[in-house]
Amino acid sequence: MDNHPISCYHLGHYFQIDGKQLQEQYKEHISDYNGWEQKDHADQWMLFVKNVSLYLSIDETALSNGELYTIVTNKAAKGRKGAIVAMIKGTVAEDIINVLKKIPERLCKKVQEVTMDMAANMQLAIRRCFTNAHRVNY
Repeated sequence: MDNHPISCYHLGHYFQIDGKQLQEQYKEHISDYNGWEQKDHADQWMLFVKNVSLYLSIDETALSNGELYTIVTNKAAKGRKGAIVAMIKGTVAEDIINVLKKIPERLCKKVQEVTMDMAANMQLAIRRCFTNAHRVNY
């Protein structure tokens, strides 16, 4: 389950065990979920600084029930492992800035290009956090 996209339910069905119980056991005992450093704030934002690259993109998306999220991605990862840099609930510029400011300055200074739409909140966040970006694509 850690390395392949299979749900606990399907894995349980395959081995003829209770998938719901397997999910609970996995979450509470097998995985490192309880020791995850972002657990306390993961419902509001997540940040993966190791995924910061020279080329980033930022956009908002609605995931479910109309909830909007701002997602910053590493363009070099091309949607694969290591693509998500940050996922922030909402699209308020100050909330985005507060999370992106947690990225070490040395990494922010390395960012050369950020791709985004014309939304003013995204532009403000990028200007405040990635000041050395040579190009901002709209």
